[in-house]
Amino acid sequence: MTTAPSDADARFDRTIDRWFRDQLAMRPESATFLGIHDRDGELSSGGRDAVDEEIAFFRRTIDELSAFDVSELSTERALDRDLAIHQARLGLYWQTEYRPWAGSSGGAEHIGEALFPLFTRDFAPLRDRLESIGQRLDAAPRLLAETRERVTDPVKLWTEIDLESTEQMPGFLDTILAVARTDGRDDALADRLAASVDSTKAALSEHASWLRTDVLPRASADWTAGPERFEEMLRLRELEADGDEILAVGEELLVSETAARDAVASEIDPSASPDEIADIVKGDHAVTFAESLAEYRESMDRARAFVVEHGLATPPDEDHLNVIETPSFIRHLIPFAAYYDPAKFDPIPVGVYIVTPPSSPDMMREHNRASINNTSVHEAYPGHHLQLSAAITNPSLVRLFSGAPEFAEGWAFYCERMMKEHGFDDTPKGWYIVHTDAIWRAVRIILDVSLHRGLIGFDEAVDRLIAETGFERPAALAEVKRYTSTPTYQLSYLFGRHMIEKLKADVQARAGARFELRRFHDTLIYGGTMPVSYARRLFETNGR
Repeated sequence: MTTAPSDADARFDRTIDRWFRDQLAMRPESATFLGIHDRDGELSSGGRDAVDEEIAFFRRTIDELSAFDVSELSTERALDRDLAIHQARLGLYWQTEYRPWAGSSGGAEHIGEALFPLFTRDFAPLRDRLESIGQRLDAAPRLLAETRERVTDPVKLWTEIDLESTEQMPGFLDTILAVARTDGRDDALADRLAASVDSTKAALSEHASWLRTDVLPRASADWTAGPERFEEMLRLRELEADGDEILAVGEELLVSETAARDAVASEIDPSASPDEIADIVKGDHAVTFAESLAEYRESMDRARAFVVEHGLATPPDEDHLNVIETPSFIRHLIPFAAYYDPAKFDPIPVGVYIVTPPSSPDMMREHNRASINNTSVHEAYPGHHLQLSAAITNPSLVRLFSGAPEFAEGWAFYCERMMKEHGFDDTPKGWYIVHTDAIWRAVRIILDVSLHRGLIGFDEAVDRLIAETGFERPAALAEVKRYTSTPTYQLSYLFGRHMIEKLKADVQARAGARFELRRFHDTLIYGGTMPVSYARRLFETNGR
């Protein structure tokens, strides 16, 4: 029997409905991403006014939702109240104290991310999506000009990344236009789109010139968060540990995972050196990238079947995943692969899994078959795709925005070891990659903390990553570039797994013989994405 909501619940629902609409009005790209398509032709502001609007929104969220007495709300709404306040406090600190918007324009990346879901998701006929792309492109020169006014403290490394994105964006626009010419079946629309592309290319060229001649010469701001700000970010994220404790977990696991990899290496070839073992594993790859892309698709299909057959989790009824090459405009930031969520409100939600073609023949080694199997677990089943496809079935609007990397990334990383323990690709090469990837995540913790505390520099971090993981240098450079602008994010993979495993142990101890692994997994992934410290409440609510 369903109980009618209380007066407080009804008031809360009205507040959250307005809160949700306000976010979409501020960020029409978010509406598209979620599958709400009445703003597909709009592009948000890129100027300081947009930053100030977001800051005001966060403050209003904290004030309005703090006024609700949690004792008067249902359990689910009380959780949503606390999640929205948590996210607003974190966002407020990010925008007012860390201020990444002052260090880089991010204009080209903003445009690319606004176009990407329109181009890659088949939620409407191609003609309609191309119309929306054209409208967003018409607004692109305005957005690029607006972003320039807020870059008051440019960071040299971020500006170089910004310039890379700006110079590579025309290639993505050419891809869109080529599809419009060949598949759009509307010459007039293709001509209009071509005009929009040309004006955007001209604006991008002007923007690149500004970055090169105006911004780079004066780019001297420090990109590190600094010890105090880094620690405050950890506190606001409610990770239940400080920087020293998290660093200790990373250092401890670096030692244990290195020892485990050494042990499994002897199973591959007891007479081979560490470098020779790496060559054996990495040398097992397809001849062409097209063949590797097919192997990714096949591996994901096998991983999904394994999850279902072994009762590890329950896929949602709507479960669709497309696998494509990484678009050119973000290849320099995604050296391997990444996953884009399905849109909650699309009639058929589809996840998009992108795989980056190798920038050199040596990079094909990173698409070796053991890595493909493990990456497919992390990005697809039962990792990101399954978790996020399940999460969007939750009716909460708040949880659509309560991003928590220690949950999302921790879950995907947790799945890597969990799947091996249950027998998926349970081979010496497979375990070698699991341990290598765990070493990578342990190093991420060490570098995240060390970089943003100012203990090491960029080049030292790249060298450390190569030394510990065996990454090829282009991949290591792309990795550490991303670390510089994402303080506390990179530690989320391994420490998130640590938190999830601790939560599982606590739930299992409480449930005893009644503990069911699939029930534990389903409770987590269908509860919605949220900090692990808040996800504990899902089990208290359900008595699990």
